[in-house]
Amino acid sequence: MKRLAISADGPEAWAGWRDAFVRVAPDLPTISWFDPAFDPADADYVLVWEPATGEMTRMAGMRAILSTGAGVNHLVNRPDFPAHVPLVRMGGDQTAVLMADYVMWATISLLRDAKNWTRQQEQHVWNRNPVFRNSAETRVGILGFGNLGAAVARRLAAAGFIVSAWCRSAREEKHIPLFFGEEGLPDFLSSVDILVNLLPSTPRTRHIIDAELLSRLKPGAGFINVGRGDHVIEEDLLMALDSRRLSGAVLDVVATEPLPADSPLWDHPRITLTPHMASEASRDAQAAYVAQAIKELEEGSTPSLLYRPERGY
Repeated sequence: MKRLAISADGPEAWAGWRDAFVRVAPDLPTISWFDPAFDPADADYVLVWEPATGEMTRMAGMRAILSTGAGVNHLVNRPDFPAHVPLVRMGGDQTAVLMADYVMWATISLLRDAKNWTRQQEQHVWNRNPVFRNSAETRVGILGFGNLGAAVARRLAAAGFIVSAWCRSAREEKHIPLFFGEEGLPDFLSSVDILVNLLPSTPRTRHIIDAELLSRLKPGAGFINVGRGDHVIEEDLLMALDSRRLSGAVLDVVATEPLPADSPLWDHPRITLTPHMASEASRDAQAAYVAQAIKELEEGSTPSLLYRPERGY
């Protein structure tokens, strides 16, 4: 019988994961990776987040490794990662809805300059800051049109925003105007009022958010980063904010996490920070997704979020 070993979040999280799988997938046997009696040969699959150094070598005999994160660069770039073992990224309906909810909140926060309201409340200041542009007059551009990017774009469009998206290669999409490849990027950026980064982290996308890219946005644009921290050259972002090239930014991911205490991002008056939690689904939802992915693997089909080395995500 297929068996799932659970390494994710350390030994203290085992009981919570076990109970979640009992609730949503009672027919899937689970065992703690940290059980003194556990032998990796006794499991077919393993659920991970950040295994200890060297631990992934013990996973070389698994049928698949499943990650609790949508991003897996922290796994595939390790020297102990068993590259021959299939790796499945976290997904599921709740993850997509949570991301769409977060980006909706961040978009409206930038549109209405909610950061200023927060500062005024902290200072006990009663000033009005009227906004003369509404959702129907605001173009939100989505960098990256994968599973999460598509969910975000459709939610924003349904709420009345003007939405377009950019992706590397051409594809069919009936509802959202798409721009493709390097040649399509300048036209995509030039009309954007609020840019949302949802790209995967690959060698081609690292540091893609630089001074040149930001200069192509409409003056006073907003920026939301829910992709990866390594997409952004933080010095260039700060310069764009200080010069008012950008009006504000909402960052859920940063280059170094946790963010160092001396980072200038903490105290910048036009930056809102959240601690990498935009789309962290409940444990039950994650367990249900993992169980479904294992079912697909057992049936010989390919999970939609299987990591593909040739693409880098």
